[in-house]
Amino acid sequence: MVNITGAAVLHPSGCILGESPMWHNERNSCFWVDIEGCSIYEYSMLNKSCRQYQLSQRVSLIVKSNVADALILGMQGGVSRFNLTTETLSFITTELNADWKTYRCNDGGVDNMGRFWISTTDLNHKADAGALYCVDEEFVVTEKLGKLSISNGMAWTADNKRLFHTDSVSRAIKSYFYDEQTGDLEFERVAVQIPVESGIPDGIALDAEGKLWIALWGGYGVGRYDVDSGEMLSFIDIPAPYVSSCAFVGEALDRLIITTAKKEMTESDLNEFPQSGHIFIVEPGATGLPVFNCAL
Repeated sequence: MVNITGAAVLHPSGCILGESPMWHNERNSCFWVDIEGCSIYEYSMLNKSCRQYQLSQRVSLIVKSNVADALILGMQGGVSRFNLTTETLSFITTELNADWKTYRCNDGGVDNMGRFWISTTDLNHKADAGALYCVDEEFVVTEKLGKLSISNGMAWTADNKRLFHTDSVSRAIKSYFYDEQTGDLEFERVAVQIPVESGIPDGIALDAEGKLWIALWGGYGVGRYDVDSGEMLSFIDIPAPYVSSCAFVGEALDRLIITTAKKEMTESDLNEFPQSGHIFIVEPGATGLPVFNCAL
């Protein structure tokens, strides 16, 4: 196994629960959210400055929209569109079979057809209480996977024939056959099983070689895994225990940004790991796959 060094703080955001890192090529910016801080962050790679957009509800997922200067959000309340120029929010759908007083959206993504995939979770991550939904360009909502606890980490292969997904509590990243025309899923196998001592799998990213980068919550880093053997090939050490997600960024998609959290850490924990909640960046020696715009 190869240890990848050189991870540095991109921005000291101190997120309570940093998540959903994303590259926006048109704006030459990195985005991420603080779920518990109800905030979206945008870091400009051109002028090395960071802007924060404050919302009134928890936001867990951001993706690019076909609409200029807009993001599609998964929130506590449903799916919405956020205008980056006017900083206004408008809801697209709240019909995700959830009581938003005790539920919120969690992770998701956009497939090659522009469909928006979004999961729900109980605020206390009650077992089997969440689900994974797909919202198409006609705003039709379809449940794709049910009885999920903490649905995390979605990534499609370059040929769009498979989807990788994990329900974090199972510590298993599952491979599904994927029909790009219909969006239908069929379980294939467990591609990677994370042992207890390595932490809990959270957000994921696929690289151009088809290897899977997995953020390890409680595992102090990000591992690169072979999806055929399930073996960890390399590891990025992060000076924070709760590593939540990762995404390839930059014009060449040759850098990786990594989100972390400080949720439920004690004062003693934070003294030991003062960079918890910050956003890190590293050159991982691999390039990522381009992301798709959402058709909503």
